[in-house]
Amino acid sequence: MKYLGSMFKKETIHLKIIVAAILLVSVYSCKKISQKSQSVVYADYASFDWFEYKGKDEAYDNISKSDSEFLNPILAGFYPDPTICRAENKFYLVNSSFCYFPGLPIFESTDLVNWKQIGNIINRPEQADFGTSRLSGGMYAPTIRHHKGVFYVICTNVSGVGNFIVTAKNPAGPWSNPIVLPQVNGIDPDIFFDEDGKVYITHNGPPPNNVSLHDGHRAIYILEYDLKTQKTITEPKLVINGGTDLSKKPVWIEGPHVIRKNGFYYMICAQGGTGFNHSEVVFRSKSIYGPYESYAQNPILTQSHLDANRKNEVSTTGHADFVELPNGDWWAVFLGCRPYGEDLYNTGRETFMMSVEWKKDWPEIVGGNQPIPMIHKRPNLALSKEKTEPLNGNFISKDDFNSNELGLKWNLIRTPKEKWYELINGKLLIKPRPESIYTETNFSFIGRRQQHLKFEASIKLEFTPQDNVQAAGLTAFQNEKHYFLIGKRLNSANKPEVFVERTVSKINNGKPEVISKKELSDSDSSLFVKIEGNGRWYSFYYKTTEKADWNLLIKDVDGSILSTKEAGGFVGTYLGMYASKNHF
Repeated sequence: MKYLGSMFKKETIHLKIIVAAILLVSVYSCKKISQKSQSVVYADYASFDWFEYKGKDEAYDNISKSDSEFLNPILAGFYPDPTICRAENKFYLVNSSFCYFPGLPIFESTDLVNWKQIGNIINRPEQADFGTSRLSGGMYAPTIRHHKGVFYVICTNVSGVGNFIVTAKNPAGPWSNPIVLPQVNGIDPDIFFDEDGKVYITHNGPPPNNVSLHDGHRAIYILEYDLKTQKTITEPKLVINGGTDLSKKPVWIEGPHVIRKNGFYYMICAQGGTGFNHSEVVFRSKSIYGPYESYAQNPILTQSHLDANRKNEVSTTGHADFVELPNGDWWAVFLGCRPYGEDLYNTGRETFMMSVEWKKDWPEIVGGNQPIPMIHKRPNLALSKEKTEPLNGNFISKDDFNSNELGLKWNLIRTPKEKWYELINGKLLIKPRPESIYTETNFSFIGRRQQHLKFEASIKLEFTPQDNVQAAGLTAFQNEKHYFLIGKRLNSANKPEVFVERTVSKINNGKPEVISKKELSDSDSSLFVKIEGNGRWYSFYYKTTEKADWNLLIKDVDGSILSTKEAGGFVGTYLGMYASKNHF
């Protein structure tokens, strides 16, 4: 028995060795197959190892901020039409996003100056399909409010269902599918919860009977809304016709928000249009339906009358929303722009913040008609100790794509119909598809905002074009007719080259044109490209190894083509990764 036991023990050991050997061979074979499959996958995609962004504004280098102060803008870059609410001791802020997807970014803060993006309210295709809409369509001017444990966002999808409401118990989401409001016309809706339990929607709309007395003549209307049936229950009632003084032909009264305080209903509105003459005005009434009196000291916010040559100019301020702190202080968030001269700005409309003071039952934005300061005394709130990704000041942000999903700062253009990118082994793989960057489609683009007047953006790219109509690279993008692209392609001799392309509607009949190029070696598997911006001027660099110095491809190209003044629309510049199988 002892011998038989020993024999069985030896046989068991031999069996284990054989099994282990088989498993080792299997693992090795699977690894080879996996590597082969992976190489096939990589060949079908443009592979991005990392994306680095550096903010280098000289204005930030020349100032110092104490812990009792904050920097304006609080959200740098394309974060327009801010709306804000408080839920207990936290604050939530949402911005317009137009046809970028996911849309309506939502931020959280405990001190009003350090903000953390916690989600995107529109992040599912069934919530909004932007189709082939113009980029400045989509999501306009939301309002966020909190009521009895529920968050409400009311907004306008000008490329789809029109005005709608979405709700969530957790502000980070998920948010509901849109509740469509067919009786609410126009744009810029606000939702107001009154003390008696009634709910009202206020919005911009056409003038009475659709009869314009002058260009830009608009009006503000109010309807009652039933939370249970999720429908409006009254007809729209005109409450403000034209603006502060109809005899003076005010234009573009919009962006209304209703506040109740000390027995008055206050309505704050944007007026003057979202350009240089933008402003914020206020009205009040003892009744929700008016009549509304215009404040004698209107506007309570504008920069249009100031010297354009002032230092660190902020322009086009307006479209404000107010929030009350637990201690009774009030603050306003609003949009503004930082031009680099001649009303040119590439960063779009950004989010600023200033304090509000009540004088004889009227609110004023403190210093709202004086130059907006870069440094301001911060709100009387405990300073947050949470480490968050910076959204203003000079900073470096690098994404190594080590997560299994994209960070919240990244956006696509328009609603995707399919999944055309992957995050694998620390790489972002973007599939080149027939759609190209100069078409109003969901082309293969993943980008983030340009947040500084002076900046650098760079990528590491691995891409093997199969023919000379394919391209991939890094773009500074304002819209389909106004962008720069530095990338890789095959030239007419089927040799790889790095190139810079420009598209601007006023040049070359709006067709893309290559403005610089350099042939690469067939052995160059990796390509590093960089865009440097300095106000109006953009320069483009490349190299083929990480430790090498950057090679200048073309310097100081006129970047005003990325400004709102030149490109039109309502968005700011994005810096993004792009690939197409049908670019040329």
